[in-house]
Amino acid sequence: MTVRSRPRRPHRLLGAALVAAVGLAGAAGAAAPAAATASPSGALAAAFDRAAARYDVPRDLLVALGQAETRLDGHAGTPSASGGYGVMHLVSSPRPATLEKAATLTGLAPAALRTEVGANITGAAAVLRSYADATGLGRAERADLNRWYEPIAQYGGAADPAVARLYADGVYDLLRSGFSAASGAALTVPGRPVAPQRGALSRASAAGGYETLSTDYGPAAWAAASTSNYTVATRPSSHPVAYIVIHMTQGSYAGAISWFQNPAAQASAHYTFRSSDGAVTQSVREKDIAWHAGNWTYNTQSIGIEHEGYVDNPAWFTDAMYRASAKLTRSLATKYGIAKDRAHIIAHREVPGATHTDPGVNWNWTYYMQLVNGVTGTGSGTVDTTASSLNVRSGPGTGYGVVDSVADGAAVTVYCQATGTLVTGPHGTTSIWHRIGTNRYVSDAFLQTGYDGFIPNVPRC
Repeated sequence: MTVRSRPRRPHRLLGAALVAAVGLAGAAGAAAPAAATASPSGALAAAFDRAAARYDVPRDLLVALGQAETRLDGHAGTPSASGGYGVMHLVSSPRPATLEKAATLTGLAPAALRTEVGANITGAAAVLRSYADATGLGRAERADLNRWYEPIAQYGGAADPAVARLYADGVYDLLRSGFSAASGAALTVPGRPVAPQRGALSRASAAGGYETLSTDYGPAAWAAASTSNYTVATRPSSHPVAYIVIHMTQGSYAGAISWFQNPAAQASAHYTFRSSDGAVTQSVREKDIAWHAGNWTYNTQSIGIEHEGYVDNPAWFTDAMYRASAKLTRSLATKYGIAKDRAHIIAHREVPGATHTDPGVNWNWTYYMQLVNGVTGTGSGTVDTTASSLNVRSGPGTGYGVVDSVADGAAVTVYCQATGTLVTGPHGTTSIWHRIGTNRYVSDAFLQTGYDGFIPNVPRC
């Protein structure tokens, strides 16, 4: 999403040599994941420490807020679709204008708040503390993570109480589960029990399930976009529905839903998906025309589907989101007689006159279209290596970085399969790689799946 113009077992390749076995398994190769470089993650951690101490904000809460907004990726100072900057998504817009508030509170220049990581985190801490002060949190209360729920909700800027609760619950869910920042394992927030004090928001509907559900698509919650951001119509009688347009929010799930409710946005989409679990919210009825494609003709003839995340960070592209989105797209294609092909299920960048690149090069069209066309199975396998663990890589080949390891004998789920580097292991020599999670691949040579080659009915990556 970007601001858009208004109404317009064992597979074996016999005879292959031992290829790239080193670094895959065994005491000589199945090492633990490479340590993150100390500099970027260390500097980031130090910036959070300083900002938290300066404004008496719980450090882990501040990190979780940044993780929920951007996964701690500042995107080189470029703004999100809703005008947010930096790892903390300081927003420069009529609502909530957190960037301008941060400048006033800290004395830092807006340019620094937009582009400098330390300044951005400091600004967010100052804004959050000002909200805590307005809520009446004294020094003792500020030491309690659970008392910060309403300031966190206010930081998100949502006018709708249900969306505000969705936003704040997302931050507290991260605190509950714990996480390691994508910038390196050195910046880790451990999980802990949380019991947020929601105050007035306790009366709002729970996260992921608004009081009103979609009447168009059963699994979707309903959170209406502002009437300033779409055109009322009577599709398909008024306009044929011939396309489905795939977008990335360039921001968070709750942030996108809130942005569509902001009259200043002049943008909307019919549906938005969450990265973590594939939850979906509808903001515009299918009969009405969402302003999502930047081309009026395509707006009138299409359904716009947003996906949480940023085009340049594949960590947002989870299997849960792919599968949930493909299920909706398959349903829409059947309902409106849309061909399930790439001529009719298109990227935003493929709309004539588009100036945007979403969903970007990291979107896996092969996988998505197979899911849309009903190849939706998953496979299973058991890690089989001569060592205690097996390296997990970020892509289908030994040239990709090691991001994790799995123990010998561990059971894994296979979401899709790819062709990559030729590897030899206990189950022969093969170029097949299995994706066992988001950007997590292992070679078929070290996985017992019960099949000689690709697992049937599991999509290709």
